[in-house]
Amino acid sequence: MPARIVVLVSGAGSNLQALLDADQHAFQIVGVVADRPEAQGLVRARSRDIPTLVVDPRDFPDRSAWDAALAHGIADWSPDWVVCAGFMRILGGAVLSAFSQRIVNTHPALLPAFPGAHGVRDALDYGVRVTGCTVHLIDAGVDTGPILGQAAVDVGTDDDVEAVHERIKVVERRLLVDIVTRLCSEGCTVDGRRVTIP
Repeated sequence: MPARIVVLVSGAGSNLQALLDADQHAFQIVGVVADRPEAQGLVRARSRDIPTLVVDPRDFPDRSAWDAALAHGIADWSPDWVVCAGFMRILGGAVLSAFSQRIVNTHPALLPAFPGAHGVRDALDYGVRVTGCTVHLIDAGVDTGPILGQAAVDVGTDDDVEAVHERIKVVERRLLVDIVTRLCSEGCTVDGRRVTIP
């Protein structure tokens, strides 16, 4: 049976689209959750008849209540894996404990360098000649979880943030699909910061 995955989105959903377009013998997207009702990723999911859910932080009195509702909503689909595909919220204790070492995220830099919301800008400001993307497991830190895979992208002397970010997105989509497919097919072993995918 294909592994069951729930995808979390905040915006356009291009990473979700890459997963939707992949040969999905290894996994089935059973639900898509957004933190904003206007997220275009919801439209992409609904076009494939995939159930969706909006858990908007504005509808809750505090972050912990939102996080608990998010954990409950994800759990309703009984996923094997949770994939953050451009999800722009930090997950809290309720989600992390419910799906420990089963939440995958992407980041547009070669971690541990340049974590946080502005990885591409920070890398270019630093003057790097090579940057890229990272797919990692989520832990309680910000972009600090064990690394599942990375891919490099060259930076030209005339490149700006937008140009580099667009090149990273192309590589990121391929890497995410590859990693998710392998995780769903083979699983992984986590030993501290080292992750082994058979």
